[in-house]
Amino acid sequence: MNYPDNLKIGDTIGITAPSCGIREKDILRYKNAIKKIEEKGYKIIETNDVIREEPREVNAKQRAKEFIKLWENPEVKAIIIATGGDFLCEVLDEVDFEKIKSLKPKWIQGYSDVTNLGYVLTTNLDIPTIYGLNFKTYGMNNWHQSLERTFQIMNGEDTVFSSYDNCESIESWLEDKQDPYSDYNLDSKVEWKNIGSEEIKILGRALGGCFDVIVNLIGTKYDKTKEYIEKYKNDGIVWFFDIFEKSTPMLFTNLWQMKNAGYFENCKGIIFGRPLFVKEEYDMSFEMAIKESIGNLDIPIIYDADIGHLAPQIPIINGGIIEVISKDGKGTIENKKH
Repeated sequence: MNYPDNLKIGDTIGITAPSCGIREKDILRYKNAIKKIEEKGYKIIETNDVIREEPREVNAKQRAKEFIKLWENPEVKAIIIATGGDFLCEVLDEVDFEKIKSLKPKWIQGYSDVTNLGYVLTTNLDIPTIYGLNFKTYGMNNWHQSLERTFQIMNGEDTVFSSYDNCESIESWLEDKQDPYSDYNLDSKVEWKNIGSEEIKILGRALGGCFDVIVNLIGTKYDKTKEYIEKYKNDGIVWFFDIFEKSTPMLFTNLWQMKNAGYFENCKGIIFGRPLFVKEEYDMSFEMAIKESIGNLDIPIIYDADIGHLAPQIPIINGGIIEVISKDGKGTIENKKH
């Protein structure tokens, strides 16, 4: 893997919006995020596409151009994507991947729709990326410890992150928060769940992101997953999935599709984050959908882990070696250097 240099105090972080932009209702929070990160000692550069009301108000070619400008800028040491959305996939068709490959790598961070970019950079170009917070999250006044953790990764620290005590419920995630600087409302208990063993320990190369996005990439020209997992077969793959919205039958069929596409070859284990919107149909539960689609692979599986949309989340280096331990409803994820 072609690791970026560590981020240092005084370095410049670039903010761009290849998916959705920052809408008027989120501008105060976004500006506060800039203030909070500058107070930590970093400089900020924003691209021209960040502030916009409609997702496709700036066309895909221009959004790709703005991203590449940050990648070409030697002063920019890391790029944090402004927010998620739905249309980053079209930007891939406009990105000059050969140019990216020819230049020095830098940290890219974001989650949800940002998977289109991070996952492709990792599997196509061997560039590790961070599945972690989008930029506007940093606009809360009282930073949760999970916000600091992404900087620990970019700073090059060996990090062992423990599961949290409490997390958001779907209701708190959907809540219309009047305070633009509001903190997380952690109103539910965290409980990691294991399939196959009371205690699970997995070591291997992390690969994953937003499940909904990865499924859409299967069979496209950007799908280099089979080649990637073959290249790193000696490490073994630890898949991590953040599910945004799925019915349980669709989850079943998507996992079946991945299995039969060879995605789970050389797999050491799978971690599912807390799913956001899951509709249970045909009396099929979330756990049942997993068991009945890929249970015959005989690999350890963890679900309801601290990954994804329901905060707080543990950042993961996509393409890095990780060690995951889960027992008695608690767990740890260690992002190891290289």
